[in-house]
Amino acid sequence: MGLTINEIRDNTLRARHLMQRSRQQGFAVGAFNIDNQETLIAISRAAQKLNAPVLVEVSDGEVKALGIDNVRDMVDNYKKEYGIEIYINLDHSPTVEACKQAIDAGFEFIHIDISQANHDASEEEIIAKTKEVVEYAAFTGALVESEPHYFGGSSNVHTEEIDYEEIKKTFSTPEGAKAFVEATGIDTFAAAVGNLHGKYPVPKELDLELLQAIRNSIDCQISLHGGSGTPLHYFENAAKIGVSKININSDMRYTFRTELEKVLKENPDEYAVVKLMPQVYEAVQVVVEEKINAFGSAGKAVI
Repeated sequence: MGLTINEIRDNTLRARHLMQRSRQQGFAVGAFNIDNQETLIAISRAAQKLNAPVLVEVSDGEVKALGIDNVRDMVDNYKKEYGIEIYINLDHSPTVEACKQAIDAGFEFIHIDISQANHDASEEEIIAKTKEVVEYAAFTGALVESEPHYFGGSSNVHTEEIDYEEIKKTFSTPEGAKAFVEATGIDTFAAAVGNLHGKYPVPKELDLELLQAIRNSIDCQISLHGGSGTPLHYFENAAKIGVSKININSDMRYTFRTELEKVLKENPDEYAVVKLMPQVYEAVQVVVEEKINAFGSAGKAVI
């Protein structure tokens, strides 16, 4: 059942207030990817237990698997059932059209990432298409996020080492961030300061001095993608610097799969999936709670 335009605008206004609170109170909001209902249950229960605001997000592949209206309905249902502050983010959407569909469905947060589909997209193309989404989002008040170039890695478990000399070539700069924000009018800038998608054999290292310089150069929100596999103290410092949103995916996927494999091994004669899954989403919930505590968002929900 779809939302009315007034309900959508009320939700986006609340989402904007949340981003303002995050800056004022020095906490970050977790943005957790979902590709199944069990993961949504884990996130919802963690949010309820810790009284924390959360975003759930879906990438292009996750939207195709679940259905954009189904995602909206599921989140609204769990929002009501658990009494939580929860919003939806369209994550790394590669096209303007997909962003418009999510805006129409009432998503409160929209991430337009033209370089996701075309790593060699020009800055002019990225700016033009980002501006188009910003202008379209004005009707509902949805917050738009973007970045000026391709963001490395993939949301999976990697075996290779992190080549930081190569990664540094794609780091954001204060000057670049300022110019991009001014050119597009986005609400949230996705910073690259050592964060990258995926879970790696070694912990990630974030350049907090660079992050602070970027924070000083722009007034809009800052997000960090690729939060999985990052030592928690970086999140604590990032929130204090003024990061408002941190994305988590691979840590949850890894826990989901490894716990599911364990459950299946321990219960070889059980075929009722409903009996197998609680242990899995309880394990994922532990991961979500750990991130929420590190982000400083526990106790920050406004219902």
